Amino acid sequence: MARVWKALTRPLVIAVLVVAVAGGFGLYWFQPWKLWQDETVEEALPGVAETSAPSAAAPSAEPSAPGPQTLATGELLSHEHATSGAVKLVRLVDGSYVVRLENLDTSNGPDLRVLLTDAPVKPGRAGWHVFDDGEYVSLGKLKGNKGSQNYTVPRDVDPSSYSSVSIWCDRFDVSFGAAQLARV
Repeated sequence: MARVWKALTRPLVIAVLVVAVAGGFGLYWFQPWKLWQDETVEEALPGVAETSAPSAAAPSAEPSAPGPQTLATGELLSHEHATSGAVKLVRLVDGSYVVRLENLDTSNGPDLRVLLTDAPVKPGRAGWHVFDDGEYVSLGKLKGNKGSQNYTVPRDVDPSSYSSVSIWCDRFDVSFGAAQLARV
C-alpha cells in the first residue's frame, strides 16, 4: 500500500505544481479582475485657466491671450470592447501638441496604450488589428478607462502625419476602440 501511495503522490504533486504555475501565468497574462475595475481620470486641458464665474466688471481693453487650438477631432468607434468618447488633437499655446480623450468610456484591460497612427479606422473585426501595421507613436499607458485625459505628443513627432488614435491593448495586439481624426 505504501508503494502505491508513493507512486500516486509524485505525479499528483507534479500535476498540482503545473496547474498552479499555469494558473498564475494565466492570471498575470489576462488580468481578468480588470474587467470589473474602473479607473476614472479627469484632467483639465493644459493652458486653459479654470474660472468659477464670469466677471461682472467692465470689459478689459486688453485682448484675451490666445488659448489652445483644436486641430482635429474624431469620435471613438468600438472594436474589441465597447468604447465611446471624443478625441481631439490640440496645439497648446507653447506650440506643443496633446491628444485629448474626452468622456472616454471603455473596458479596463491589461497593458492599454494610446496610439497616434496613420491607419484608417475600420468598423468591426476588420479594424481590430491594423493600428500597429504602419506608422504609429505610443503616447503612453492609458491613464484610466473612463473620463477626460491628455497625452503629450513627443516634440519630434509631426502630428499631421497621423490620421487616427487607438486605445490599444499591447498585450493582445488589439484595438479596444479608435477614432479617425478629421481636420477642423
